[in-house]
Amino acid sequence: MPEPIEATSLTQHSIEQLIACHECDLLMRNQSIEDGERVECPRCGYELYSHRHQVIRRSLALVLAALLLYVPANFLPIIELNLLGQQTQDTVWSGVLGLYNSGMQSVAVVVFLSSMVIPLLKLLIQLFVLLSIRFDFGRSYGLLLYRMYHHMREWGMLEVYLMGILVAVVKLVDVADLSFGMGLLCFIGLLLLQVWLEVTMSPHQIWQGLSGEERASESN
Repeated sequence: MPEPIEATSLTQHSIEQLIACHECDLLMRNQSIEDGERVECPRCGYELYSHRHQVIRRSLALVLAALLLYVPANFLPIIELNLLGQQTQDTVWSGVLGLYNSGMQSVAVVVFLSSMVIPLLKLLIQLFVLLSIRFDFGRSYGLLLYRMYHHMREWGMLEVYLMGILVAVVKLVDVADLSFGMGLLCFIGLLLLQVWLEVTMSPHQIWQGLSGEERASESN
């Protein structure tokens, strides 16, 4: 557990050696930790940072797997609907087009951004950041992109879209024959991979890797 810093002793420590709790603003000495360890605030118990084993390699594997699932998740059929002899196949992309063609252009744009564009941008940014740390190139661009990533994190709403699919299934199951397509499995897999990636990709280690404080060989 890090040791709190008194205000009168701040001049004895450089800024790089100090860390502030994001919850209660307690100022503490920064500590180096081993794999599997984490640092918590002694005042409020908030987890300040943790050190995960092979974080770069594990995160790269998850990003590449998510990118492989992105196209089938958005363009393969999610639900196949059979109503009065007419059969239709719905995908994420066809849902966006349907909203746009029905006169709800603003809603279509929001759905397009939150379910397709921003999730893809997040994955591409994560890929570039991880590669820049792994192969030691373009770290200044990586720092800029990783800051952008934190601003757009809340706008990728795959889980909200999945809830919308579940609501549609509940409403349509009594009036039509429904079957689930391969796109739904890919979409759920993409969502789970992104959640797993959020847990695995330790921000503390990523910032260290981008700033050069920790060598790529030590980070992964």
